[in-house]
Order: sequence, then C-alpha cells, then structure tokens
Amino acid sequence: MTDCIDRTGLRPRFWETVPLNRMTQPEWEALCDGCGKCCLNKLEDEETGEIALTRVACRLLDDSSCRCAQYPIRHQFVPECIVLKPDTLDQHMTWIPATCAYRLLYEGRRLYDWHPLISGDPETVHAAGVSMRGRTVPEFEVPEDDWEDHLIEEPT
Repeated sequence: MTDCIDRTGLRPRFWETVPLNRMTQPEWEALCDGCGKCCLNKLEDEETGEIALTRVACRLLDDSSCRCAQYPIRHQFVPECIVLKPDTLDQHMTWIPATCAYRLLYEGRRLYDWHPLISGDPETVHAAGVSMRGRTVPEFEVPEDDWEDHLIEEPT
C-alpha cells in the first residue's frame, strides 16, 4: 500500500533536531504513523478521569488504510474532530495513544523502529501490530451504551 502521507522533501531526521513548534506543516503531518488510534472513540471514567480507547471507530475512518476518508474536510462531517497542533498538545495528552509520535516527541522520547519515518515503509506500523487495521467497528454499528464492550488495551 502506498503512503497516504507525502514524506518527500523533508529535512533528514527532522524529528530529532527540530522542536515540535518549529516543524513545517509537512513535517508535522509526517509524524503521523498511520495507526488509526486517534480516530477511535474514547470513554472517560467520570470518577477517575481516566481515558480508555475503544475499537469503535469514527465513521470517517477507513479500517483498511487506518486513515480518515475525508481528512481535508473532516470537520464538515465531524465538527468535534480535534486538530493537533504543537501549542495544544498538552491539552490532549490524556487521550493521545501511548505509541503516538506526537506524544513520544512531546515527552522527549524516541520514535519506534516501526514508525514510517524510521523504517521508510508505511506498512511497518501494521506489521508491528500497532495499528488498528482490520480491528475496528464503525460507530454507527454500535450503540454508544455498548462502547464499553469494545475497550482495547493500550501499551503504557
């Protein structure tokens, strides 16, 4: 499968030397590993505030590519879809997946070897078993009251 993200013309290993708030828009977008986890519906425990991922996916997630089917115009369909930006990352850390490049770099950690920027191959995230490819159910097929039946474990 071809990479949905254009990773050409980027500064070599920019993620190791360029602060998040100094990355170009193409560099910022290239941080996405294509796992699809950001497009999963989350549940928040009202008592603890803990966020849990479900395998119930946003109606726009393409389960085979792990990409938003309407990314450039997604807010027309899902107004609450969050746009990650360097200056708002701290507000979203509670739900950003543990393996996400945005989170890893924000926390001063390294990208995993399976990340397409490291491997040069967008398929390595799927081969590593990190992505949600083939593992989601569309939100319109599962009543919201049943989402807790679809919780997934996320590495810590």
